[in-house]
Amino acid sequence: MNHVVIYTDGACKGNPGPGGWGAFLRSDGHEKELWGGERDTTNNRMELMAVIEALSALKRPCTVDLYVDSEYVRKGITEWIHGWKKKGWVTAAKQPVKNAELWRRLDALVHDGTHKIAWHWVKGHSGDPGNERADALANRGVPA
Repeated sequence: MNHVVIYTDGACKGNPGPGGWGAFLRSDGHEKELWGGERDTTNNRMELMAVIEALSALKRPCTVDLYVDSEYVRKGITEWIHGWKKKGWVTAAKQPVKNAELWRRLDALVHDGTHKIAWHWVKGHSGDPGNERADALANRGVPA
């Protein structure tokens, strides 16, 4: 399996407001930059879209080191999602899970057995080169 290092980030100008997502992928000396955005969105949606788009870009099974600065995404996919699925996509407070359609997309990408993903949290805006690059891509994706 190829080894891929991925950094993702989301950005929002107002929350909700115009937002962007960015992803930086590196494997065997090759690099790829991805970005996009939406006119009316939230920061959490853009954080999720960054990961969804990055994993969707992988063309074959990979071992992935995935770096996010969003605990919402990291904990959501590694911890909370199991309970949400058991409870029919409602939270412990009996409220519908926000962004459920994006969580379902991410769940399918992560748990279909195609990739072996190690999730890492990195503090945002702390000088980590990969995170800073993903942040710049996310800001590039914000619609004007």
